[in-house]
Amino acid sequence: MDVLNDETYMRLALDMASKAQGQTDINPVVGCVVVRDGRIVGLGAHLRRGEGHAEVHALRMAGDEAEGATAYVTLEPCSHHGRTPPCCERLIEAKVARVVVACTDPNPQVAGRGIARLREAGIEVSVGLLERESLLMNEMFNKFIVTRLPFVTMKSAMTLDGKLAAKTGDSRYVSGPQAREMVHTLRHRHMGIMIGAETALIDDPELTTRLSVPAVHPVRIVVDSRLRLPLEARMLQDLSVPVIVLTVEGADPGKRAALQAAGAEVVDCGDGKRVDLAIAMRKLGEREIGSILLEGGGKLNGAMLELGLIDKLLLFVAPKVIGGQAAPGVFQFEGFEKMAHAVPFRDVQVERIGADIFLSAYPEYGAGDRTSGA
Repeated sequence: MDVLNDETYMRLALDMASKAQGQTDINPVVGCVVVRDGRIVGLGAHLRRGEGHAEVHALRMAGDEAEGATAYVTLEPCSHHGRTPPCCERLIEAKVARVVVACTDPNPQVAGRGIARLREAGIEVSVGLLERESLLMNEMFNKFIVTRLPFVTMKSAMTLDGKLAAKTGDSRYVSGPQAREMVHTLRHRHMGIMIGAETALIDDPELTTRLSVPAVHPVRIVVDSRLRLPLEARMLQDLSVPVIVLTVEGADPGKRAALQAAGAEVVDCGDGKRVDLAIAMRKLGEREIGSILLEGGGKLNGAMLELGLIDKLLLFVAPKVIGGQAAPGVFQFEGFEKMAHAVPFRDVQVERIGADIFLSAYPEYGAGDRTSGA
């Protein structure tokens, strides 16, 4: 066993998998490299849901040279019949001698069964090489496949004094051009984009992915308790990408009918005055929307944070100050009574994107009891 070469080939498999992010729907991204006698004889990646998995593509390329080879796979080969046959059986049929797996599959239908099946067939299996990298790459899939709830990434841009916009509501542009370009890549990698009614009214966004390469456009989702989304909204003028309006049971029936006639899907989330965001997440999960990019205003961001519904934070900080007590902040909610009750974030990463500072982190909701301020 050559640990150095093992890592080299696994990194190649991870790199191949990463290039398919945003294309595989609710499926994970997976890469596979087949190596025999120190030569790469097969390469593959899962490119689209319902089509061949990474192992299938790599073994097809390797042909007869797969016999006695080592296969490097970024995720445990599947053992069940879904839209495609089990990958572990393909590896067995190809007579590979060894399989190196980055991490086990959290999918309850797999969960170690693929590895067990390979070992039963006499194939040597190693598990855990570059496991963290593989888990991070599929963090959205990993949550959805276990909970059936979407992984929510909150993206926002703010000034140094924590403002989303000026006191007039003007927000063009908080961040620089490099950051804005990166946002379109983020949209491509998520299955849905979610905003609140205020953002829809003020910005009238299309919420599409404008990249120089063909991109998968995520579903547009608007949290709109009072059904204020205008029928003339730009997102309703092009329904090649679906629009889902989340509202409450008692919302204006006339406007509901008009939005449905305009092509939007209107979904009731509770019978209160405001959309029950926990119910909303469950209903979006039922529609197999496994990941959401939250691009909301301060109120929606705050409500999602209070309920523990944000899984990851992506924040662009622009080197400018706008001021204004009335200018909206990134999180607007009643707040906690003590600093000890604040939501902490872990695994904080910081880098420069053009002139802006880019921060990514994960909230830790279990750190202490919290009581909202009076």
